Amino acid sequence: MILKFMIERLSWIVIVAVVHGLTVLIAYLDTSIPLRPILYITFLSFIIFVLFLIVRYQRETRFYKSLGNWEHNLDITQVADPRSPFEQIVSESMLGQTKRLKTELTQNQVQLEQEKDELLSWIHEVKTPLTAMRLIIDRLEDAAVKNQLIYEWLRIHLLLDQQLHQKRIPFMENDLYIEKIELEELIYQEIKTLQSWCMQKGIGFDVELKITEVLSDAKWLGFILRQLLTNAVKYSEASDIVIRSELHEDRVQLAVTDFGRGMDAKDLPRIFDKGFTSTMNHQDHAATGMGLYLAKKAARPLLIHIEVESKTGEGSTFYLTFPKRNEFVNITGGLGS
Repeated sequence: MILKFMIERLSWIVIVAVVHGLTVLIAYLDTSIPLRPILYITFLSFIIFVLFLIVRYQRETRFYKSLGNWEHNLDITQVADPRSPFEQIVSESMLGQTKRLKTELTQNQVQLEQEKDELLSWIHEVKTPLTAMRLIIDRLEDAAVKNQLIYEWLRIHLLLDQQLHQKRIPFMENDLYIEKIELEELIYQEIKTLQSWCMQKGIGFDVELKITEVLSDAKWLGFILRQLLTNAVKYSEASDIVIRSELHEDRVQLAVTDFGRGMDAKDLPRIFDKGFTSTMNHQDHAATGMGLYLAKKAARPLLIHIEVESKTGEGSTFYLTFPKRNEFVNITGGLGS
């Protein structure tokens, strides 16, 4: 800030230096003017000027220092009060822009909330004809047509489910209920949802649960498992998906292993990024790049750590590591008995 102040007041410093230098030069050239008193006066004048700059630095930089430390949000109370007319102009301009931005922010938040409510309402309304559609499909006698329609129905159902949970995730901490969950019941419930798709692709499940209970939120844990299982089924053909649970470093760990196409090592750091699909099959239009992103995002408030291991052509394993019981004290929600 000192350097900036010196640059800002460079014209003052130059003009004072020129005046002092010119005075000394005239006294030196004109023998009728005593040089010693002139040097004394020039020195005193220089000292006064330096003190003047120090005082001005303290007064003039106070406002701009606070401006430099400002976090660039809409709260300008941390900015020092203006003292000079120019500081007043800057402050009034900032105040006007802040008020305008706050107004726009409020309007955008209201509009966003309305759009979210409308979308959630639409999703719930669409579920009714979807349920009716499934009942109609179940009555079909042509097995080939029936399986194809069930597969397309399931795709729509899963996409709507993703969209519904995506809108709820920002507020999921208000909706958490931590309780003991029977893993086997939850896993088979999710497998049943994908049953027709798995039969069509010749995919089976091998469930090995050494630990049968975990503490979590059943609804959101089900959503996370749904994303992992959907991902495993999507990229597998005529193979088993292995689901196992065990204790790992005093924590319950649930692993979902498929033997599909796997992922390239360079893709692994990015698979949980929003919209990332793959660099191996970049033309795969069926991939949305949202499932794993939403699973990771939903796992964070539940204190569930997600990891992945994968090799190209050999398959992938996703690990869900659950927190210890005493770690749930920071989560909003009740603990089941």
